[in-house]
Amino acid sequence: MKKLLMGLLLLGGLSAQGQQNDALTEWKNQKYSMFIHWGAIYSTLGGVWEGKPVTRGYSEQIQSHAGIYSDVYGDVAKRFNPTYWNADSIVLLAKAAGMKSVVMTSKHHDGFCMFHSAYTDYNVVDATPFKRDVLKELSDACKRHGLKFGMYFSLIDWHFPQAYPISSSNSDPITPEHHAYNLQQVRELMTNYGPVSEIWFDMGSLTAQQSRDLANLVHQLQPGCMVSGRLGNDAGDFCVMGDNQYPDYAIASPWQTPASVYDETWGYRSWQEHGKAEDKADEKLRGLIKVVSRGGNYLLNIGPRGDGSVVDFEKEVLLMNGQWLKRNGEAIYGASPNPFDTTFAWGEVTARPGKIYLSILQQPAGNTIFLPGMKNKITAAQVLGASGSVAANVTVANGGVRIQLPADALQQGHIPVIALSYEGMLEIRPVHLLMQPSVLDRENGRPLYSFSGIDYESYYRSGVGDSWSFITTKPKQVVARYSDAEKGRMLTYMQNGQVQEILLDHGKTIALKNDFQQLKFGPMYVAGPYRGGIGGSAGDLHNIRPAAAWAGKDSAWIQRSEWKNDQVQTLAGGRNTNYYVMQEITSAKGGEYLIGFTSGDGIQVYVNGEEQVIHNNPDRGTTQSEVVLLRLKPGVNQIVVKLYTRFAKELQWAINRNVPQQMYEQPFGILSGGDGVQHIIIRDAGAVSPHRNMRMPNLSLSLRAK
Repeated sequence: MKKLLMGLLLLGGLSAQGQQNDALTEWKNQKYSMFIHWGAIYSTLGGVWEGKPVTRGYSEQIQSHAGIYSDVYGDVAKRFNPTYWNADSIVLLAKAAGMKSVVMTSKHHDGFCMFHSAYTDYNVVDATPFKRDVLKELSDACKRHGLKFGMYFSLIDWHFPQAYPISSSNSDPITPEHHAYNLQQVRELMTNYGPVSEIWFDMGSLTAQQSRDLANLVHQLQPGCMVSGRLGNDAGDFCVMGDNQYPDYAIASPWQTPASVYDETWGYRSWQEHGKAEDKADEKLRGLIKVVSRGGNYLLNIGPRGDGSVVDFEKEVLLMNGQWLKRNGEAIYGASPNPFDTTFAWGEVTARPGKIYLSILQQPAGNTIFLPGMKNKITAAQVLGASGSVAANVTVANGGVRIQLPADALQQGHIPVIALSYEGMLEIRPVHLLMQPSVLDRENGRPLYSFSGIDYESYYRSGVGDSWSFITTKPKQVVARYSDAEKGRMLTYMQNGQVQEILLDHGKTIALKNDFQQLKFGPMYVAGPYRGGIGGSAGDLHNIRPAAAWAGKDSAWIQRSEWKNDQVQTLAGGRNTNYYVMQEITSAKGGEYLIGFTSGDGIQVYVNGEEQVIHNNPDRGTTQSEVVLLRLKPGVNQIVVKLYTRFAKELQWAINRNVPQQMYEQPFGILSGGDGVQHIIIRDAGAVSPHRNMRMPNLSLSLRAK
């Protein structure tokens, strides 16, 4: 009986995991969805308080920005009677706009629930004359009309008595009582509103356990529901860009850009300036195309009025782009991202088996498009939505395909899409191709990115792996070279599509060929504090002159002669505070040296202006230590450490010299030689999340003759 029970539990777990995998694929294929910010109170106010526009902040947060007493704010709900609300009309608008799902605010930061909750009467049924569960009506309408349904849920709550008070950041701790309340309401939402495609958690600064509790609850009740990364602590199924952000790089995990018709607000604003609908439609369409070409999903927001009606301007923008998608949806829905390892000035690329799609965002020079490295024969060219093929002149030149398009092909509608049909399996020689490399490391690899962090304020672009494309004509032995920082870690190693896991634990100890004692460590300088997060720099870190102004401040670098290496120093902490510590190291010979670093909530290490390491600390408010292999040139080298604190009142840090100068070498694979392109990808096999930084900075692969 016990064996039968264990078997059933195992099958149940496998079934749930399978549902999650299928749901993730379905979610990624949606590409384009409607976001709705609609609240009984803030939408009724429409960005106006006491007869005056509230110009500070987003209009859905008017309670905070206008300083409205909670009881006065709550009384506005008594005016909410949206006679124009029609869930079917909203869903049909989304459908006509080409959107595949609808995600609506179940509860925003003000704590007012747009669903009937058993845990508060501060909800649309009990506190308004309307007395209808609008979230349930929207869920039912989505089901009727064949769209997926999702919901937004604010993790902070300005109405809940035991919640953290209103702050300027909204990235607030969640008290135990508030966390229990959130769990109760999420259970309601996952139980009473049918299949949910995604739950869009937002804001707050949860503990890792709180994030896991919510993610586990969602997956337990609805295995097919995707959880947004703004849950924090890398607990989401997909990562979320900042509001209205469009990355100019590829992301290696599922991701989404949330955008609003207006960058200035998400909730209804009665005094919002609109401009021309054509210009706004063009702006948002370009955003959609860019996001899809980089492998993401696009979530575009509207803010209905308090009476339930949709603003005509927003409707017009959506329908304009819906018409474009009727002609060109083949290039968007279910399409894979740009298969080239480069971007193009003239536009964006998506792909399907047998076809690639060129979305022309601006006129290419001479009406000519060059696709580098493409080896397939082009069999046809067609403008989507037009009859017949395009009389394109296709030639093979300079290792790629050159396409000369007739002028009229680029004048067929707004943002024309050229569909190119090709023979065989798609074969593209990478632009970033290494020839006969002897070492694969972080300097010559292409990083795989995601977004990681404890909360919204500490999110940063994380490196979750590395990839290399190269040619080696002779067979090679692959040897992993790593330090104590990587020892004992499990590596996912993909070689030409074949995957294996490698435990880095039995390498041969190799002493570094350096003379550490000849290094001369100069005095330390500090700049700061600065306000900011992880990533980027307040100023240029190349060729720093300590006596000169830096980052717009006079005498920004201050020498601290009392600071010594191998000693922990302390700086004042504070929310989103950065310091820069610079030390010059003089090396007579140059070479590789292992240096240790102690830091707080986040760290970046630069050598002569070039970033070597960037990551956060998943354990909030603690210190972390590591060693980094630095390549020093002969002469003077400038080491800059950017230190970040988000949670700690004091920032403790150090630059440590007392590090064993040794590495490990572990052979594990064979590369066959030849003229073909080979591909290697490495990731952390033990990662707690696809978004968590790999943190193997000293790992490299040597390719040695057999």
